[in-house]
Amino acid sequence: MVSAQKKKIDTVKVNYFPTGIRLGTDLLSIIKAGVDPDYKGWEVNADVDVSKYYVAVDYGTWGKTASSDARQYQNDGKYWRAGVDINLLKKDPDKNMFFFGARYASGTFWERLTTSITDPVYGNKNFVSYYNPNATAHWVEIVTGLKVKIWKEFWMGYTARYKFSLSTDNTPGMIPADVPGYGRNDGATWGFNYQIFWRIPIRKIKSTFSEK
Repeated sequence: MVSAQKKKIDTVKVNYFPTGIRLGTDLLSIIKAGVDPDYKGWEVNADVDVSKYYVAVDYGTWGKTASSDARQYQNDGKYWRAGVDINLLKKDPDKNMFFFGARYASGTFWERLTTSITDPVYGNKNFVSYYNPNATAHWVEIVTGLKVKIWKEFWMGYTARYKFSLSTDNTPGMIPADVPGYGRNDGATWGFNYQIFWRIPIRKIKSTFSEK
């Protein structure tokens, strides 16, 4: 009896040991940086499984330029996210994922806005610049998505993000207009990533059909 109980406890511990680490990147960021001259950026992603839970982290860069006759805006920065996903697909030996999770996110960036002011009497244009050299930002995300094994250790998937509770600091020059990793500073917003991954195995995936 004691031996059977010890074996059961050991089995539970093994089930929570990670089976692999997935490393990937966001294809949409790469494509957008290639076709949009006003955007530059990339993002890398990683996750590791702990039973049906996955610890996930992201890191990326983001820079935008927007110009008109009256003003020019530019920013550049980096951001990261960290959180946990829960896999809603049960008893899948390949560990394909339909997931729901949450992230805490933070970024650092600089931004500059140059705008022209026309003198109402003489008609002259004067240019005024507003600058945030060391701005920081924090926000929260609720995420959902799908990750599917395509071939051997190659995976593809997508992540939809609902971003909210944005706060910014170190912004003496102006209210931030666009936050790297978040987007326009006008309330809650949505984001979408289409990702590819390569999985590095840690241990062999065993069938989970016997798990409750």
